[in-house]
Amino acid sequence: MGSLQLSSIRKSFGTHEVLKGIDLEVKDGEFVIFVGPSGCGKSTLLRVIAGLEDATSGSVRIDGAEVVNTPPAKRGIAMVFQSYALYPHLTVKDNMGLGLKQAGEGKAVIEERVAKASTMLSLDPYLARRPAELSGGQRQRVAIGRAIVREPKLFLFDEPLSNLDAALRVQTRLEIAALHRRLKATMIYVTHDQVEAMTLADKIVVLSAGAIEQIGSPMELYNRPANLFVAGFIGSPQMNFIEAGRLNETNASTIGIRPEHITLSREAGTWKGRVEHVEHLGADTIVYLETDVTGLLTVRLFGEHPYAADDIVYATPDAASMHRFDAEGRAIRA
Repeated sequence: MGSLQLSSIRKSFGTHEVLKGIDLEVKDGEFVIFVGPSGCGKSTLLRVIAGLEDATSGSVRIDGAEVVNTPPAKRGIAMVFQSYALYPHLTVKDNMGLGLKQAGEGKAVIEERVAKASTMLSLDPYLARRPAELSGGQRQRVAIGRAIVREPKLFLFDEPLSNLDAALRVQTRLEIAALHRRLKATMIYVTHDQVEAMTLADKIVVLSAGAIEQIGSPMELYNRPANLFVAGFIGSPQMNFIEAGRLNETNASTIGIRPEHITLSREAGTWKGRVEHVEHLGADTIVYLETDVTGLLTVRLFGEHPYAADDIVYATPDAASMHRFDAEGRAIRA
């Protein structure tokens, strides 16, 4: 079991309140990701769960047991950091088993758990190597293996892919997803990268300025953002926002339309505009155009399209995919 309940979690550093009353429930076996811009409080919240930071007030319950006053080593959690934090003088095998050795586990148990984790993470050929002899991706797998052997109630990941290059990030992301399916473990993962959040999470928690903006599945957040912040944060390229008055809308303050929900034509359409810039990405073409009605508009087209700067084009939004927000930035539901 690995459920988690957070109730009214607040954390202040001096007079600065970093977490402003966080309430959250994580079910056993869920993969939950905290996402948000730098400084939103996501890593601080993870550290409060781990016991590495004391909450100023509030309750942290793991499997129903209050752990606010329980030291990190007794909480049944294992944490994987952005930095691998491996001991350079120890082999891969010894790095993975060190925590168990320090906890007083017998040699046979350590051998069995390290062997199991090593096979799961394809580390068998590297067990006798030291960290300096490994690639960044291999070192991160060792750090993950060190967490697995502890058989924790909760796995906590703090931006574990940030130090990897783009190709390794994709590969390691796939490995973490496969690991979650095999272990059926509860995982809580912090990232600023919405692609990681959208591709890995069962449930995403979007944070801003120490507060939760919305909780939901990746597609719930994409299709039904609760407010302007979530609408602008989830999705790449970012959602277009247009002053509702420009579109003669009277029941909203802001209209949102995602770049992929707009089509372009050279002949006719809703908004006439001039192309400012085009990004040819192969699989996608991103067109930036200026129209009198919307201002700067971003359009995402599937595949390659021969648009160029200064072309005159017509943009047409999918009316069913438009989002409406009130003066306070809250979504208006139909």
